[in-house]
Order: sequence, then C-alpha cells, then structure tokens
Amino acid sequence: MTGRAEGQTDTIDMRMTRLLPATPEQVFDAYTDAEKQKTWFSILDTTPGIVEIEVDLRVGGKQTASWGPDRESLFRETQTFLVIDRPHRLVTESTGSSPDGMTMTTRIEITFESQGDATLVTVVQSGFPSVELRDFFDEHVWVGAFDRIAAFLEGDPHETQLR
Repeated sequence: MTGRAEGQTDTIDMRMTRLLPATPEQVFDAYTDAEKQKTWFSILDTTPGIVEIEVDLRVGGKQTASWGPDRESLFRETQTFLVIDRPHRLVTESTGSSPDGMTMTTRIEITFESQGDATLVTVVQSGFPSVELRDFFDEHVWVGAFDRIAAFLEGDPHETQLR
C-alpha cells in the first residue's frame, strides 16, 4: 500500500497480518527476546548458519542482529525501539544491510491483539525505497519470519505447558 502522511512525501508501505498460536505476551516475548529469537530465527533452516542477536528492550535501546550462512555473507539489522507497550504494540526504526552493501532504513509498527487462544499480529512497515523491495518483504521476509515464529511457538515446551 502506498500512503501519504500530512506534510510528508510519498512513502512505500506494506501491511500484513498473521494469526499466531499463543497469547500476546508469548508472541511479544518470542519476537523481542534474544534467546528465543536465536532459536526461531534458524528453526526451519536445513543447514546451520550464523545467528547473533542482542536486545536492549527499552525505549531508545537497540536490537542488533547478524545472520547468514557464513561470516562473509552476513545480513545485519539494527532496530531502535521507539515505542514499547508490552504486549500490545512495538514501534522501531530499522536499518538493515545486505552482504552486497545495500542499506535501507524503515519504520516498523507491530501490534499484538488477543484472538481467543491466539494472537493477531499486524505489521506495518513504511519507508521502502522501491515497490520491488516492499513486495519482497511482503511476500518473503515477513512470511518467513511468521512461519518461523509459529513453528517456535508450536514446538516450544515452555509454551506448550502454559496452554
């Protein structure tokens, strides 16, 4: 979706939702806890790779992540936390880089809404430099992240005990 905020130029945005099999608290923690992220980040991979994540979960704090098949092919992302309303809403500014040196900064807003025994997660990411990159995130990046988080939540023994 392309939107225009008052006083701003056109931005290229995306919005997607996904129902995940856990409470808002469990989904929020899976998304923001470094140790849980390290698990779900590689949960569906067929070959091991590198996943390094550090989180300072406070407004103004940062999450830094590096991942890839080897040290020479790492993707990197730094998210600065702008709003933290656990377990309802998270807003970050994200700056990422790919192994080829391309960089991109976007704003990500995620909401977590209770839906019975599940959580409806809504992601709005804005500031993409191109429609093609937005579509890649919409069709691959977020779908993959949600698939991994769902697999983690479905298989996490602690989460199963809480049901």
